[in-house]
Amino acid sequence: MKFSLSPIALLLVLATLVLSACGTPPPDQLPRPHHSDIAELSREIQALGAGISAEEADRVARISYEYPLRLAVAYEVEDPPYIHNIKVNNGTKPRGLCYQWADDLEARLRQEGFTTLELQRAIANSENPLRIEHSTVVVTAPGDSMYDGIVLDPWRNGGRLFWGHVTEDHKYPWLPRDEVFRRKRARLLAVD
Repeated sequence: MKFSLSPIALLLVLATLVLSACGTPPPDQLPRPHHSDIAELSREIQALGAGISAEEADRVARISYEYPLRLAVAYEVEDPPYIHNIKVNNGTKPRGLCYQWADDLEARLRQEGFTTLELQRAIANSENPLRIEHSTVVVTAPGDSMYDGIVLDPWRNGGRLFWGHVTEDHKYPWLPRDEVFRRKRARLLAVD
């Protein structure tokens, strides 16, 4: 007996194999941050300005690593971010779009009442029609530009924190969120 697949069936099988290879561990099995990872982020936050409290930098680093792991469980993350976005948009997952990760992380960090550092928001890809927009939280020294800060991005790795200096994050061309919103309002007004 000879077995053969139609081209469409073959594509479906290949797509299934590719997507299964891109799977993420269940959210309760995501790797926990090492103390050294938290300490490294804390040092980088402290280096943003002489007046930043080591204790506040430690709290930002710890929360930024640990809280997204709880969000991954709450958001029921089982897939890479783009696949999870599709599931949120079609109603099969409760939350987990990038702006929701950023909103929730920012809200949690603001509960701490930091006085020696500042939280800002950034959006990438707002000017690129070929890519989806991406939102994140940025930590800076008080009064500094967002471009002088550190990206705290829990969405990119499905709950495992990505962090890096804004200007060194070559994957995303970050802009201040308020600037993106101003541009969008201006475009809407120009259309009316």
